Amino acid sequence: MKPKILIIDDESLLRWSVSRRCEEWGYECAQAADCAEARTRLRADSYDLVLLDVRMPDGNGVDLLAEMRRELFSGPVILITADPKVEDVKTALRQGAYDYLVKPVRFDELQVTMANALEAGRLRQEVATLRQQAQTWRERDVIGNSAIMRQVMDYARRAAASEANAILLQGESGTGKDLLAQYIHQHSARRDRPYVPVNCSAIPETLLEAELFGHEKGAFTDAKAMKKGLFEVADGGTIFLDEIGEMPLALQSKLLRTLEDQTLRRLGGLRDIQVNVRMIAASNRNLEAAAQAGRFRADLYYRLMVIPIFIPPLRSRSEDVPALAAFFIEQYNRRFGKKIEGLAPAAVEMMAQYSWPGNIRELKNAIQRAMILEDGPLLRAASLPFGPESDISTATAFPTEPAPESEAAWEAQPNGRSLPRLRIPRGGTSLEGVEKQLVAEALRQCDGNQSQAARLLDTSRDTIRYAMKKYHLGDQGQSGDHSQNG
Repeated sequence: MKPKILIIDDESLLRWSVSRRCEEWGYECAQAADCAEARTRLRADSYDLVLLDVRMPDGNGVDLLAEMRRELFSGPVILITADPKVEDVKTALRQGAYDYLVKPVRFDELQVTMANALEAGRLRQEVATLRQQAQTWRERDVIGNSAIMRQVMDYARRAAASEANAILLQGESGTGKDLLAQYIHQHSARRDRPYVPVNCSAIPETLLEAELFGHEKGAFTDAKAMKKGLFEVADGGTIFLDEIGEMPLALQSKLLRTLEDQTLRRLGGLRDIQVNVRMIAASNRNLEAAAQAGRFRADLYYRLMVIPIFIPPLRSRSEDVPALAAFFIEQYNRRFGKKIEGLAPAAVEMMAQYSWPGNIRELKNAIQRAMILEDGPLLRAASLPFGPESDISTATAFPTEPAPESEAAWEAQPNGRSLPRLRIPRGGTSLEGVEKQLVAEALRQCDGNQSQAARLLDTSRDTIRYAMKKYHLGDQGQSGDHSQNG
């Protein structure tokens, strides 16, 4: 995608000559003749670099720069002035101007300064992105070291090194598809460019298209300014579309076009925008069966299947459990300020025999719960949320209504509401089963208000919405979100 330059100057001949040269250098240009027009253009579109004159008929470029930094533009700005007053230059540099040039503009100097400014802006954006991602990169290694997973990782590295712009990850919920996607990105030539994860099931259908492809100002009622989509944000890097099987069929068609042509069009837009993005898609559904049933576009499925990677469930690679458990113990030791040394022998044996229906996510949650309960040096079998010795497997049912004689089994919350303590049959259950019951009960108590249920469970509304969809709990949310009341 060509870098886009905004030239702000009241001299039409200078704007024309600079614009012509910039286009020769491979840039796309827009022009503004005064401060008012510059504000309008900055609100309506996005730019990679601004060339800004100091003296204009309706204001001062240095003042406009301060306004731009507050609300309009955060990228590199090069000041152009016919009268380089020292104070103006100092003020502009303090406010974040990259450099300044003196009129008459020398085009060789302008070309070098623009190239350096654009590179500095790109690096600054990448550093910000990498800082955001730094806390998650270590988890890319928390996938497994069994023979079968070594094969998966070898295949993933070869896929990362390839030129393919589409990769499909398939496996049960909780197997670590998001971690493998990050691993692929970090082992690719795109590692220094953005990695943008998107959970397709967590974004309402009505908003998903605008989130992915962006929108122009006025494209719909709330589109008060132009917004780049996540594909544009990921330009040069990787976009990870989790739960792609939840994407509406109509949007799949637009996604296929972007994948094939590496172009997109914002909602309300009139021109195609070129991007260079690798798409990693993931699903715990059988997409082949969904395609045959007409619930997923067959052409998109076959396009994604160029490089498919299947992540086996944890029950088929139980030798990975001890290492994963050790990692999560270390993680929660730091988080909780504890010094748990590891697992007691009985806990190791129980974990080896367990089927892990929730896979790595369930293992992580089990370790977290055990870490909260334990005060000794080792995690005991009784602290694990499954098996006949578990501390929580003492009741026979999860009550729908609190019986008067069992009020002690309900936890009082700061907001005055109550939730039952975990009630799990002696035969055991999965963490997913407990999660379903908790979400259902929270929604029942909150009359379907998702925001209030999220606060009651100390989680996010997106998590509640995802659980409702996952466990088919739509009836509990019929009254809607009513977030304005929560």
